[in-house]
Amino acid sequence: MNEIPDHLKKGLDILFVGFNPGMVSGETGHHYANKNNRFWRILHASGLTPRKYESSEDYKLPDLGYGLTNIVARATKAADEITKEEYREGREVLRGKIQFYQPGTVCFVGKGVYQEYTGKKKVDWGFQSNSTVPGVKDFVAPSSSGLVRMNMKEIVDIYRMLAEKHRMEKR
Repeated sequence: MNEIPDHLKKGLDILFVGFNPGMVSGETGHHYANKNNRFWRILHASGLTPRKYESSEDYKLPDLGYGLTNIVARATKAADEITKEEYREGREVLRGKIQFYQPGTVCFVGKGVYQEYTGKKKVDWGFQSNSTVPGVKDFVAPSSSGLVRMNMKEIVDIYRMLAEKHRMEKR
């Protein structure tokens, strides 16, 4: 398995945080590489990217003001293989990354990611009323996994809220 590098730099507009890399990502070394994962299609359909990027182009996202990381670095077949210890360590490491890089918004790609990060049980989609790191907005979006049973339009509409806020802040 390849280690999947984070794509980070200071002052990003949006930092996307997933659970952990899947097996295909671990094999290729690129984020959201499984053909059944809809991440790249969602970013484009919501207006966050000007075109549909391929997972092999993940390193280009910082040029758009976006970054990529995960709460746990180890690749697994499914998120339920992640241990409590890995989540505990991952929360600390992720908080440190957010504090250091200070993105405008952290987009948690899946309610479960945000719940693991914050310990909150009840979470709504979209911007959260309280941020976990001062000065950084928290946004919760559906997972892009092909296993998610929400319809694509609903998912894209939630990401579109993030895209619209991002465009407004760029003005």
